[in-house]
Amino acid sequence: MSTTDLLHPVVLHHIVNTLQWPGLRPLQEAAVQPLLAGNDALLLAPTAGGKTEAAAFPLLSRMAAEGWSGTSVLYLCPLKALLNNLLPRLERYADWLGRRAAIWHGDVTSTRRRAILAGRPDVLLTTPESLESMLVSRNVDHRAFFSGLRAVVVDEVHAFAGDDRGWHLLAVLERLTHLIGHPVQRIGLSATVGNPDRLLTWLQGAGAGTRSGHVIAPDVPVPSAAGAPPPGEVELDFVGSLQNAATVLAALHAGEKRLVFCESRQAVEELGSLLRSHGITTFLSHASLSADERRRSEEAFAEARDCVIVSTSTLELGIDVGDLDRVIQIDAPSTVASFLQRIGRTGRRPGSIRNCLFLARTGDALLEAAALLLLWGRGWVEPVIAPPEPRHIVAQQLLALCLQEHQVGDRTWPRWWNGLDPFGRSADPIIRHLVDQGYLDRDSGMLHIGPEAERRFGHRHFMGMTAVFTGAPEFTVLVGREDLGRIDPALLTEEVQGDRRLLLNGRSWRVTYIDWRRRRCFVEPADGGGKARWTTGGWAGRGFELSRAVREVLLGADPPVNLTRRAVERLAQEREERSSFVHPGGSVIVRDRHGDDLRWWTWAGFRANATLAATMAEVVDPVQRFDDSQIRLRKDLTRDEWMALVADADQRLCLPEVNKKALDGLKFSEALPERLAMATLASRLADLAGAADVLREPTRFIQT
Repeated sequence: MSTTDLLHPVVLHHIVNTLQWPGLRPLQEAAVQPLLAGNDALLLAPTAGGKTEAAAFPLLSRMAAEGWSGTSVLYLCPLKALLNNLLPRLERYADWLGRRAAIWHGDVTSTRRRAILAGRPDVLLTTPESLESMLVSRNVDHRAFFSGLRAVVVDEVHAFAGDDRGWHLLAVLERLTHLIGHPVQRIGLSATVGNPDRLLTWLQGAGAGTRSGHVIAPDVPVPSAAGAPPPGEVELDFVGSLQNAATVLAALHAGEKRLVFCESRQAVEELGSLLRSHGITTFLSHASLSADERRRSEEAFAEARDCVIVSTSTLELGIDVGDLDRVIQIDAPSTVASFLQRIGRTGRRPGSIRNCLFLARTGDALLEAAALLLLWGRGWVEPVIAPPEPRHIVAQQLLALCLQEHQVGDRTWPRWWNGLDPFGRSADPIIRHLVDQGYLDRDSGMLHIGPEAERRFGHRHFMGMTAVFTGAPEFTVLVGREDLGRIDPALLTEEVQGDRRLLLNGRSWRVTYIDWRRRRCFVEPADGGGKARWTTGGWAGRGFELSRAVREVLLGADPPVNLTRRAVERLAQEREERSSFVHPGGSVIVRDRHGDDLRWWTWAGFRANATLAATMAEVVDPVQRFDDSQIRLRKDLTRDEWMALVADADQRLCLPEVNKKALDGLKFSEALPERLAMATLASRLADLAGAADVLREPTRFIQT
């Protein structure tokens, strides 16, 4: 008997006769036995590798064979759009067995929600934030609704694990497990990651080490000893500007479907407008467009042929936009993992190959793209690592638990997280702060929501407490009653001559009225002249490995891809101009010819340089301090002082200093003692290992 035959007969019948598949893919075949056995698993495959079916077919088989009832499978995704995209497939598969799938997120109507609560679907597709809202809602009997839960599928699990949404996800799953009184099978779906075993252990949460788990990745290519990249057609070009990028795109690949990735919403808007001016059928997708606008763009693009869709990373994940011919990247994504997701959108048709064209606008962008492709060529992918010390998430979870249960024992609350660190007794200082500041009340040994939590988070039934990420305040843009999307309010306050014009969805709009109280503005179509801008939050900057790869490129390493003549010439120029800043044997300290500027070229990345600047604070320039590549030092520093200072610096590394204003970007930081909130930010800004590596290298002093 083959492993495929272990699936439920009805599921197997429909795979053969309804889907007319000749057989399962290797990943799907390999997943059958461990998932039928109830084991946890991490399923790895490139984009469009059949991961959803690899999880769904065994779970539906178990559902039928073991008589699961009620909502027995949760399917969690990071994006509502991805849930919407997956629902028809999972509805179809569930229907084979007379079962139902349904979706629950912020855009689902109250009528539809009531129907879901009245007749629990067998498979519920949702986000962690919507799952949290169900747990704290007075309208949901969460004990009854989730009583039949047996398995959780986390799609695009790597997108959660690397930030605070991952801590939130794990904490909510532990609360669910405690609520229903038994563990649930956890299945993660992901593209290639650099540390799959660690990612699986992370997903298992408190159950790690006590439950069986398997990394299943038969379709993921293993890099050869020579470091040859996976097959595909990748080209790197230098174009110098977004206008030139639009000209190149208008001239290339006519008649084909092209997906263009940009690294900012502003670039998406500007490129979309430029492409339309060239007569190219162009669609846009980014997070500040309304859900309806994005959906219309993605559906129209999926049905068209000779067209372009310009997107931020919103289309990096597994949303289906049809069969693509080309992927084009403006500048460079921030990680190799992102590049793998993006190039994986192509090459799905038989006989086609995966491809990506990089169009760099600046010398820095060209170097970053070359460095990223150098790492990719070696088969290197970033490890996915949860951010350290999520104390603010602990505070949020304590408040959410009190909302969920109405009151919780002041000594028994850690049981709800089943021993998952840091949601245990180490959080006692946070509890004390929450009580002292009125976020929680303590009465007869019980904790419950206090007046300060009501004041800060009580709006719209504590909706703001269910999401752990913050967004910049934005204005909604309306044409009549139609929602176009959201813009940065700075566009409505800056001084302008004449009409105030916005650029949204690749088109210009004239502002006709601003409703400041309700944060809305009304617009009408305009003939050009629109501007786009959004505030970005968080720390930008390259990581250690990518910064080191940039240094390698400057020292002469070329990525294993096609380089255009323009790219070769600009790389040569960058290498010539920066030749004094790199050395293969270590870091370089460069003093300019006038003696007014002294810079330490570490090529260590933003976080490592922040750590080094804090550790060497007595010799770092207090005003212009550091970036990804270098740290500015005091101009009077001597070589002897330097050598004495670095002799033991790797033994006394310290965390970077954090400006109190940065706390605004850490949601729920106000529910923490300030010192703990600052310590959380400092730990996340640090790269102790990278800083130590730099300090162990020789340092050369150079006069230019």
